Amino acid sequence: MTRKKKKLKDPYSRREAAKYKHPIASREFILDVLEDSKGPLSATALHRALDISTDKAENALKRRLVAMERDGQIIRNRQNHYLPVAKVNLVRGRVMGHTNGFGFLIPDEGGPDLFLSPHEMRSLMHGDRVVVRPTGNSKDDKPQGKLVEIIKRHNKQIVGRYYQESGIGFVVPDDKRLGQDVMIPDGSAGKAVNGQFVVAAIVEPPNRSRQAIGKVIEVLGDHLAPGMEIDVAIRSYDIPHRWPEEVLREAAQYRKSTIKQQLGQRKDLRTLNFVTIDGSDAQDFDDAVYCEPRENGWRLWVAIADVSHYVQMDSALDLEARKRGISVYFPERVVPMLPERLSNGLCSLKPDTDRLCMVCEMFVSRDGVLKRYSFYDAVMRSAARLTYEEVQKILYDRDKKMRKRFSHVRPDLEHLQGAFRALRKQRKKRGAIDFDTQESFFEFDEHKKIKAIVPQQRFQAHMIIEECMISANIAAARFISKRKLPTLYRVHDGPTSEKTRELREYLQTLGVGFTRSDKPRSEDYLATLKKISHRKDRHIIEMVLLRSMAQAAYSPENIGHFGLALPLYAHFTSPIRRYPDLVVHRTIRHLLEARKKDPFPFSENDLLLLGEECSMCERRANDATRDVDAWLKCEFMLDKLGEQFSGVISSVTAFGFFVTLDHIFVEGLVHVTSLANDYYHYDEPSRCLFGERSKRRYRLGDEVNVIVSRVGLDERKIDFVLPDSNRDTKHGSRKRKKRR
Repeated sequence: MTRKKKKLKDPYSRREAAKYKHPIASREFILDVLEDSKGPLSATALHRALDISTDKAENALKRRLVAMERDGQIIRNRQNHYLPVAKVNLVRGRVMGHTNGFGFLIPDEGGPDLFLSPHEMRSLMHGDRVVVRPTGNSKDDKPQGKLVEIIKRHNKQIVGRYYQESGIGFVVPDDKRLGQDVMIPDGSAGKAVNGQFVVAAIVEPPNRSRQAIGKVIEVLGDHLAPGMEIDVAIRSYDIPHRWPEEVLREAAQYRKSTIKQQLGQRKDLRTLNFVTIDGSDAQDFDDAVYCEPRENGWRLWVAIADVSHYVQMDSALDLEARKRGISVYFPERVVPMLPERLSNGLCSLKPDTDRLCMVCEMFVSRDGVLKRYSFYDAVMRSAARLTYEEVQKILYDRDKKMRKRFSHVRPDLEHLQGAFRALRKQRKKRGAIDFDTQESFFEFDEHKKIKAIVPQQRFQAHMIIEECMISANIAAARFISKRKLPTLYRVHDGPTSEKTRELREYLQTLGVGFTRSDKPRSEDYLATLKKISHRKDRHIIEMVLLRSMAQAAYSPENIGHFGLALPLYAHFTSPIRRYPDLVVHRTIRHLLEARKKDPFPFSENDLLLLGEECSMCERRANDATRDVDAWLKCEFMLDKLGEQFSGVISSVTAFGFFVTLDHIFVEGLVHVTSLANDYYHYDEPSRCLFGERSKRRYRLGDEVNVIVSRVGLDERKIDFVLPDSNRDTKHGSRKRKKRR
C-alpha cells in the first residue's frame, strides 16, 4: 500500500491571509520548498509541491515568483527551472562604484565585499542590484566576482554636465561613482548648452559593448549659478522635492476652524506660558516647553505639534511624508517633509496662536530623575517665540534689555533652567557621551555667493532644549514599551571589537588610556573625554572617538542607545520633520484611545521595513547636505590658489593626510607624493606618516602650514602642499605664526 504524501504547511499562512484577499504561499515557504527539493523545480512541479490547482492561484504564484526573481531570492536556469540563489553559490547585493572604474558588490546577507573589475563594471552603474558568482581572489588577495544577472537598475536618471565634442553629445555624471559618461544622441539634448548642468533620463542602460544612452529632460543651469549646488544634490541623491497635486489638495482642506472644532475634546493648556526656543532662521516650530517648580523637583511640560491629527495613515500626505522620510536642511533652503501649509502653518507652534498638540507632562526630581509622565492631546498657545541667543542673554548674560522685553516669560525660563541643571547632572551620572564638536555655517552676500564660513556657537540654551526633548523621548519609549506595543525606537549600537581595538591602539600612542574590554561602555568614552579636556588636540581625538562608534538608526528591535547611555529611547519630539516621530505619535494615540477592537496598524515586519526606509532617508539627507557643504567650500576656495593657511591634521591615510584650516573649517589633502626628499610610510596603529630617512612624522592633531595648490569643484576636492620653506609640523605648546 503506497503512503499518501504529507501535505506541506506554510508556517506564515496566517500572515499572508491577513495581508491579501486571495493569499498565496509565502516567500519563506517557497524558498524552503526549493531548498528541500532534490534539484531545480519547474513551474508545474512547484504547483504540485504547493498544492496549487486553480488558474487564479497559478497567476498569483507567477507574480510572486517574478517579485522573488526581481529581489534576487531565486533565479531560473536555462531549462527555465527555479532554484534559490543561496543553493548555487551566488551572492546578491548592491553595486558600489569607484571613481577609478572598478566597483564592489556589497552582499545583502553581509560578509566580505566582492571586487568587480572595470570589465565587469562596463554594464553596471553605482547602486544597481545584481547577482554575482564568487570567482576566488584577485592578485592582491581580494575576493572578486563575476556578474550573473542584473536584478534591478538603480539609476533611472542622472545629474551631470552636458558637453558636445566633435558632434557627439554626452553627460559627465556629477556622481563620479557612476563610472561612465552617458551618451546623448542627436536631437536628445533639448536646449542644453555646453557645460551646463542637466538631468538626463537613462533611455538604454549600459552593456558590455557600449555606454548608457540618455535624453536630457531638464536643464538646471550654468555651472556656478547661485543655488546650483543644492539643485544638483537634490537630484543626485533622488530627494523628492515636487509636491503631487493630490498632496497639495489634501493639505489645503485643513483650516483654522479645525482647531476650534477640537477645543472641547482636548485638555486646554492655553493659560500656561509655553515658549518655543529655536534657531533664528527656523520656521517649523515642532516643540514648546513650560516648567513649574514643585517641592521635590519640577513639573515639566513638552508640547509637540500634533501632526498625526492632520496626516492620516495611508493618505496622500502620509505616503509622501513616508517617501521623504525627513526634512532636508540645506544652507538657506529646506526641502520639507510636509507641505508648507502644514509644516510652517497649521502644525507650527507659532506665538499667540492656538495650536493642536500632543503633550508629554513629566515630573523631574531634584536629582534629575524622570519620576512620572503622562501623555494626552491638548490645545496650547505659545507665549513667545525665542531664539537660543535670546535665551542665552536672558539667563546667562543677564542682559537687562532682553530680560525686560521677555519679562512675561522670564520666571518660567528660570524654572526651566533649574530643571535643566538637574537633568544635566543625571545625564553625566549615567555616563552619556557629550561631544563638543565644532559646527560651522555659511554667510552669503546679496548675490547668494559665500561671504564667509563662520563657527556656529552652541549655547547653554541649546542644551536646555536638548535635555527637555531627551526627557520627552525617554518617556515616550517607556510609555510604549510598558504596554508591549511595537514601534520605531532610536537605536545606537556600541562600537565593534575591531573599532574598539583600533581606538585603543591609537589612544595608547598619545599616552591616553582606554578600557581593555572589547565591549566598552559609554562611561569609558566619557572618562576619555575628561582625560583629554585640557589638550590642544582634543577636538581631533573627539573626532576619532566619534568615528569609532556605530551610526544611530531606527528599528522596532530595541537595543538601547549607546551614546545617551539609555536602555530605551525613541524619537517623539519632531513629527513635522521626521517620519519616525510621526509613527511614535500614532502608537501613543492608539494606546490613549484604547483601541482594543481596532488592530494596531503596524506589524513587526512593517516596522522593520519602515525603520530601514527612515534610516536610509536620514543617511540620504546627511550625504546630500555634506555634498553641498563640500561644493560651497570648494567654491569659497577657488580664488585662494597659492595662498598660505595654518591648520591641523585631521586625518591620515596611506596616500597622504588631510588638513582642516583654522577659522574657516575647510579640509584638503596633502598627497604623499607632494612630500619631497623622502619616502613616507603609513603606520596604522599610530595613524601617522613617517619618513624613511628623515624619520619626520605627520600625525593626527599636528599643526601645519599649507598652500592651496588645487581646487576641484567637480570632484569636491581641495589639494594642499606644504611650503618649501617650512615642512616641519609644530607640536605641543610651540607658538604658531599668525597667518590668515
